[in-house]
Amino acid sequence: MLSMVLMSVALGSGLVTGHGGRPDDLMARARAYELARSRGAADRLALHAMIPSFARQTGLACSACHTTFPQLSPLGRLFKLNGYTLTGLKVIQTGDSGQRSSLRLDLIPPVSAMVLTSLTQMRTAVPGTQNASADYPQELSLFIAGGLSERMGTFVQMSYQGKSGSFGIDNAELRFVGRAELANKGVLYGVTLNNNPTSQDVWNSAPAWRFPMVSSNAAPHPAAAPLLEGVLSHQVAGLGAYALLNGQFYAEYSAYRSAPQGGAVPPGQGSSNTIQGVGSYWRGFVEHIWGDQTLMVGTLGMAAKLYPSGVIGPVNRYTDVSFDAQYERHLGKNYFSTHGAWLHERQHLDAAFAAGQASHAENILNTLRLDAGILTPGRVGLTLGYFNVSGSADRLAYAGGPVGGSLAGRPDSRGVIGELSYMPWLNTRFAMQYTAYSRFNGAGSNYDGTGRNPGDNNTLYLSAWVVF
Repeated sequence: MLSMVLMSVALGSGLVTGHGGRPDDLMARARAYELARSRGAADRLALHAMIPSFARQTGLACSACHTTFPQLSPLGRLFKLNGYTLTGLKVIQTGDSGQRSSLRLDLIPPVSAMVLTSLTQMRTAVPGTQNASADYPQELSLFIAGGLSERMGTFVQMSYQGKSGSFGIDNAELRFVGRAELANKGVLYGVTLNNNPTSQDVWNSAPAWRFPMVSSNAAPHPAAAPLLEGVLSHQVAGLGAYALLNGQFYAEYSAYRSAPQGGAVPPGQGSSNTIQGVGSYWRGFVEHIWGDQTLMVGTLGMAAKLYPSGVIGPVNRYTDVSFDAQYERHLGKNYFSTHGAWLHERQHLDAAFAAGQASHAENILNTLRLDAGILTPGRVGLTLGYFNVSGSADRLAYAGGPVGGSLAGRPDSRGVIGELSYMPWLNTRFAMQYTAYSRFNGAGSNYDGTGRNPGDNNTLYLSAWVVF
């Protein structure tokens, strides 16, 4: 899960400390800068007056771009949509003619690192395994992220996964941005090339960035997950275009092709979940800011045809449609945010049905996720979340089996998650998380047919991570 978390945490040369202004002052400066950029006037603005509002590279504290770490603030969202290009660092800039600049490089290399370690204690251990499982490191990542030119920036994450014992490419994105004017309104537009649908998003209601930010690798998880919740992550390449009108209205379309890591290239007989043609991804939202409050209401979705194995024969078709919202504000000296997302997936399982891997040719899967959290001035955070997964019964698609199976042949899982976190420093986070299930893989008791109950999978998860 953490492999999707730090896309905007490890930008530039890593997390830095410094002196920022009040959130409303910073937001006003950010909006003024964005308006000027959209009207072509940014070059006439003083760098020290505007850029520091966006870029951590200037020495601005992490809290300027982040709220409940590592969630993005309004400034952080604009920084990402601007392609990670805004910088206050001294740069090497030259050109091949007197008319234009053809090279701009920061003097400080945009490199950072992250380490996560954890401990998992389950209410009832998985039979035949040891409880109180330590994972050190659960994940170790290197980041190369920052502006490549005035209009192009990149984020590349390379991670070592303790569970698999392997090192490889994690989240990766390249952005190109531009600015224009439409009906006297500023337009920020861009192109994104990435390897994980929804990782390009800037909201924490999107699957790649939702709560919980990190979770256990050792505990059982519900068997059912829709396409957009990580099925294709790091196994595809997507090229898309987006536009933000007047800082409020956003639209994006991206097309994805399979680009498997560690598999055959091109995909062939031994490949799995290979996209036929292209998978279509779309995103739209409306953002409204008043005072120190922000509200976003949006929709996103994806449609793709997948070969379950090989690259010939029948395919499984998936159509995901989601509606989400995020609200954030200051409550006195505390910061409050809440997120909600409902996702409906329609499955046409022609390939699985023909192969005897599904009882029905058509199924549905629904997920509802809600959370609310508060962060104190002392950087103590408390977040509560709720999740509910439900869908069509299918005894072949959701087969029985110890611990991870479903005796009822249903995907239904439901529960709550509570997390208490503390950040002694802005680049260090300790957290205690507890997940409690009332339903797991289709039943409220004896869900796997061996006598295991949902509550047996209740999990205490302790984590610590540092970004530097």
